[in-house]
Amino acid sequence: MVRAVASESHWQRWHRAYEDPRSALSRRLAVVQRQIAGALDAAPPGTVRLVSLCAGQGRDVIGALRDHPRRHEVVARLVELDPALAQDGRVAAHAAGLPGVDVVTGDASDTSAYEGAVPAQVIVACGIFGNIAAREIRSMVPEFGSLAAPGAVVIWTRHRRSPDLTPSVRTWFAEDGFEEVAFDGDESRAFGVGVHRLVADPLPFRPGRRMFEFRGDGVSAALAPESRTVSIRHPK
Repeated sequence: MVRAVASESHWQRWHRAYEDPRSALSRRLAVVQRQIAGALDAAPPGTVRLVSLCAGQGRDVIGALRDHPRRHEVVARLVELDPALAQDGRVAAHAAGLPGVDVVTGDASDTSAYEGAVPAQVIVACGIFGNIAAREIRSMVPEFGSLAAPGAVVIWTRHRRSPDLTPSVRTWFAEDGFEEVAFDGDESRAFGVGVHRLVADPLPFRPGRRMFEFRGDGVSAALAPESRTVSIRHPK
């Protein structure tokens, strides 16, 4: 889709960094896609429900599903506030032959946006934790339990620049009934990708709850220099 530069939003310009394979966003995308594919591999047989918060153009989910053997078993709802980015996602899902992927224009912070799409086996929350206050991350973690099916996997991201909050985030997941499956870190500390599985009982779904307030602009993550990705895995 071609748009005049003057009509582009900040977030449309921000997403251009995905086109540069050296960018932190591009490297993070590859890690997230790999983790989504792994979550689909491990999901129980049958339909797999997936929700993605602040989905942007849906590159992570659509890229992971495009050639995945379970692509037609996935029923996904991707929620994105920017109408142009959401439309890009719809075009991409159609081009990839993924009729089960529904990209909606909506407020990802409002739990009502997921009504009818949860409980989900896979929850993707990428690009959020670096743009909200620490106290909101802490209060958001238990909310995942209300979107989750038993044993659901949450895939999340956060930059690791000082002060690195990812150790605290990993602890908060553990305190709220999740076990860590994996944590991928970038040597430049540009990003971390966490994967946590719900081992406690899911919580009741509560529509109409606001989970966070998006404040950041995402600029620094897109500008981080190239580095190698390292992976730290934890036993189940």
